[in-house]
Amino acid sequence: MSKNNTNPKVDWYFIKEEKWHHEIEKMRTIALDCRLTEELKWGCPCYTQNGKNIVLIHVFKEYCAYLFFKGVLLQDPYAILIQQTKDVQVPRQIRFTSLDQIVKLESILKDYIKDAIEVEKKGLKAELKKTSEYKVPEEFQRRLDDIPALKKAFEALTPGRQRGYLYFLGQPKTLKGREARIEKAIPKIFEGKAWDD
Repeated sequence: MSKNNTNPKVDWYFIKEEKWHHEIEKMRTIALDCRLTEELKWGCPCYTQNGKNIVLIHVFKEYCAYLFFKGVLLQDPYAILIQQTKDVQVPRQIRFTSLDQIVKLESILKDYIKDAIEVEKKGLKAELKKTSEYKVPEEFQRRLDDIPALKKAFEALTPGRQRGYLYFLGQPKTLKGREARIEKAIPKIFEGKAWDD
């Protein structure tokens, strides 16, 4: 990796990380060896080509990972792509717990990155679950039924924002938790915003 390929705005991420420092430095080298552009997005090193997101590096307590934005569309001959949770539709991770693991997989990782670049070049898109396939929490459905203006505002949201709300509102295990989220969401729905805006 040539130091010239690194983005100084991203250096802090690698400097601050203590636990996974050597692992993510190697991941950085691999991504840059694939002739990707290094950017800082969502507070993480993101590797792009022609403005399209290809792969991102992120760290967790128990592992560090590459996140492939369109991972569901990649070939996975080594069965190393992981769906973070059942609700994550398109991105996939490859997780690492040691530098040695990354070094051993280097050529394979480059193949996966090249595959991700090809997916973008071809303009492939993953088919997303339709909004109608998401369960509407009962408490929220009651509000939609009782407040016609809320129903109209919710239906005016983009399908992605609707899915985001249904996921967000359905997460709490308790009635109190779901009700609290609904109260927080209603003003944002009326403003046409996403739940995390």
